[in-house]
Amino acid sequence: MSPHEIIVACTVAGALALFISEKLSVDLVALMIAATLTLTGVITPAQAVAGFSDNATLTVAFMFALSAALMKTGALSTVGPRLSERFRRNEALGLGLFMGMIGAISAFVNNTPIVAVFIPIAVQMAHSANIHPGKLLIPLSFGTIFGGTVTLIGTSTNIVVSGLSEKLGGGAISMFQMAPMGLVFLVAGVLYMVFIGRHLLPGAKDQKDLKEKFGMGGYLTDIELLPGARFVGKRIMDSALVRELDMEIIEILRDGQRFSLPPGDMVLEAGDLLKVRCAVDKIRALKDRANISVKPTVQLAGDDLRARGTSLVELVITATSPLNGQTLREADLLRKYRAVPLAVRHREDVVHERLHDIELRSGDVILAEVKTHYIATLKKLEREPDSPFAILTEQEGIAAFDRTRFTIVAAVIAAVVIGSSLDLVPGGVMMATLAATIIVVLTRCLTMKEVYEAIEWKVIFLMAGAFSLGAGMHNSGLDLRLAGGLVDLLGPWGPVAVMSGLYLFTSLLTELMSNTATAALVTPIAIGMAQQMDKSPVPFVMAVTFAASASFMTPIGYQTNAMVYGAGQYRYVDFLKVGAPLHLLFWVLATLLLPEFYPF
Repeated sequence: MSPHEIIVACTVAGALALFISEKLSVDLVALMIAATLTLTGVITPAQAVAGFSDNATLTVAFMFALSAALMKTGALSTVGPRLSERFRRNEALGLGLFMGMIGAISAFVNNTPIVAVFIPIAVQMAHSANIHPGKLLIPLSFGTIFGGTVTLIGTSTNIVVSGLSEKLGGGAISMFQMAPMGLVFLVAGVLYMVFIGRHLLPGAKDQKDLKEKFGMGGYLTDIELLPGARFVGKRIMDSALVRELDMEIIEILRDGQRFSLPPGDMVLEAGDLLKVRCAVDKIRALKDRANISVKPTVQLAGDDLRARGTSLVELVITATSPLNGQTLREADLLRKYRAVPLAVRHREDVVHERLHDIELRSGDVILAEVKTHYIATLKKLEREPDSPFAILTEQEGIAAFDRTRFTIVAAVIAAVVIGSSLDLVPGGVMMATLAATIIVVLTRCLTMKEVYEAIEWKVIFLMAGAFSLGAGMHNSGLDLRLAGGLVDLLGPWGPVAVMSGLYLFTSLLTELMSNTATAALVTPIAIGMAQQMDKSPVPFVMAVTFAASASFMTPIGYQTNAMVYGAGQYRYVDFLKVGAPLHLLFWVLATLLLPEFYPF
């Protein structure tokens, strides 16, 4: 191997380790790849930053804006009540209609905002039909994955592969070139979930009592400050209750007057009766302090929530949330959102103690106590493009349907699809999406501020860095070396076996790391394989495109899976049970049908 090949190989190995471990965010890793390859001379500085101005990157950015404009119209808010009736009558039929609708929408709208909007809708549909939300949330995520493979603009992964393929001589993917195989995957995936997959999903009835769901019994208690207590005369934020014992003061009863979720600058007085959130060991510490009276019963005093004017809500962290990666202490929910965190469903565990040290991740669910009158504000915030969380407890927070705006946005997206597929717009899909974004702003369907907020900058930076990885593999010749090795291994069985092996390798890799990063890593190898075999690159590129989105066995391979993971109270094994047969089915279908739709 040449020095440059060794550098690129080591860079890829390091990047894979970081992607899988999630020690650093994927966009930062992508930028580190670009910097490393540039500083070592593998690529030029111009190639390192070329991804930021690439047509594919800009297309994805503008598609985020168009997706946000569609979500803002509230067009999807009428879906839940109609489908709930179908589920009550026939669960299988209701699931088929639900996933079919999700797939159709995600063929033209980015997956992430669809899932963010539909999580609360799906939860309310499940409650209405008296079924577990887990019966709908994995199908929701999978439905967007199925639908995203039907058109070029269905997901950013398709656009990444298309852009890299065009740069490396394999040709770009047209708007509906993926449709034949994508529709097969959509139909097969929905049928699998209706007849097989839904029976493998968690089936217990939903725990409607949030206190029971989060195991909150015994984590709130009442204490009384007697004269001479060291806390008297101090502000809450300066009190040892908060600073030393890591407690949250939920309510203060003073002279018959209740102060729910008191501000941090409120001064404590003798005789105050405090309701605090704490761990059991903290209660023992309180009993050892002078002039503190601890009530004998340790319980979650939830029966008087209404009397105190507060409510318990579940907040699921979205994939684009600014809270993603922050600790609860940094998130400061009380000051920013008037919400006191009581527990966090973090991956498979429910955490009550040392909450402030928990680093929030996409899909985590926070149980919080919020002043009832402030929930309307949280619902309004939920509708913003950069919403920090989705509220699981109520559907009313979804935007009301605006027919005029919906007509405008739907017409604009239809024009993008038609204009791009018929080559009516100079510059192709990138210029079509740019013009469409300008129109939705001029028609006041979105403001420019909302456009900036709608763009998932993590994806944009990831894509830009991914293009530099493709350039590095091509410049060093590592793509041809790896392709040659795979061809030598599988070539004796013919091009179908090589393509099938490429699909399987890509689909397994995408279960462990970002789908976009997987696409960027494997696309140069796929084109190199086609060159080695002197075959058309189209079937190999298509294998990578479909396989990079086929993440069904883990909640970390695809961001929509991560979003529903906490909301549906899933375990890792739930994804494996439902996803492994589906993964095998798609591999078989790809092996049999890709050569038919895209000949060598």
